Amino acid sequence: MHRSGKTGRPRLATAGILAAALSVLLTAPGPAAAGPSSPSAPADPAALLRGTAHMGMGVLGHDGRGGTPEGPRAVQTEGVDVSSHQGNVDWSSLWTSGVKWAYVKATEGTYYKNTYFTQQYNGSYDAGMIRGTYHFAVPDKSSGAAQADYFVDNGGGWSADGRTLPGVLDIEWNPYGAACYGKTPAAMVAWIQDFLTRYKARTGRAAVVYTATSWWTQCTGGHAGFGATNPLWIARYDSTPGPLPAGWSTYAMWQYTSSGPIVGDHNRFNGAYDRVQALARG
Repeated sequence: MHRSGKTGRPRLATAGILAAALSVLLTAPGPAAAGPSSPSAPADPAALLRGTAHMGMGVLGHDGRGGTPEGPRAVQTEGVDVSSHQGNVDWSSLWTSGVKWAYVKATEGTYYKNTYFTQQYNGSYDAGMIRGTYHFAVPDKSSGAAQADYFVDNGGGWSADGRTLPGVLDIEWNPYGAACYGKTPAAMVAWIQDFLTRYKARTGRAAVVYTATSWWTQCTGGHAGFGATNPLWIARYDSTPGPLPAGWSTYAMWQYTSSGPIVGDHNRFNGAYDRVQALARG
C-alpha cells in the first residue's frame, strides 16, 4: 500500500523518495531522535526510517500502476493486508464489505515489531476473518534464520485452529537502499532458503512467499526452486496478475491494488472461501 490508512498522505513508495526524505532529516535543525519503532536505532541515517516498510512499497514503480481486476474466471475470495500505516483498523466494516481474510505485519528485520499488532491481529479474528502474519525481510542486516526466529517469536507462529494462515516472507524492493540489498542472485536465494527452512522447522508449515515478478527476476536471477514447496503471493497492481516468477505455475494470493475503499492493500485469494480454510488448516 502507498497511502497511510490514518492520514491519506502519500506513502514512501521507492528508494528515491526515501533518499529525499533522508536528505530532509539530515539537514533539519536539532538532533534526530529514534522513532518508537526503533528504540535502540543503529547510527546510520536510514535507521530513522526503519519499520516503515510494508507490502508493495515498490509495486507501483515496477509491477503495475493500478486498475480494476478483470472479472474472476473462477471464484476468488477478498482479503486485505495491513501494517502500522493503517493504525487501528475498522474490521467490522471490512467484514461487512466482503473481506474474509487478512494478513498483518508482525515484524521487520530483527529490530521492529508492529505497534498496532494486537488490535489488527485480534481484531480481524474477532470480526470473523481467517488471518495470518507477515515479515518484511531485510536481507542485508541479519541472516534468514535469525529473521525467521524473530518473526516466529513475535507473532509469526502458526496454530492448527483453522483460523490461522501460515506466515509470509515479504521479499521485495529494499526501501532503505539498493534494490537487491547488495546481494548477488545466488546469495539472495541462499538467504531466502535459510529463512524458509528455519520457519518450517519452527512452525511445521511452509511459509508463503510474497514478491513481485520483476524483483524476483532481478534479485534471484529467476530462481525456480521454491514453487513446488511454498505458496506464492504475487504483487501486481493491474487488471491481471501477469507473468508469475520462475518456479510457480499458479498463485495462492494476488495483491492487486493499494487503493482500496476502506484499507488500501486489497487482495484476491485464488479460490473460494473453503480454499482459504484449507490453507489455514494445512
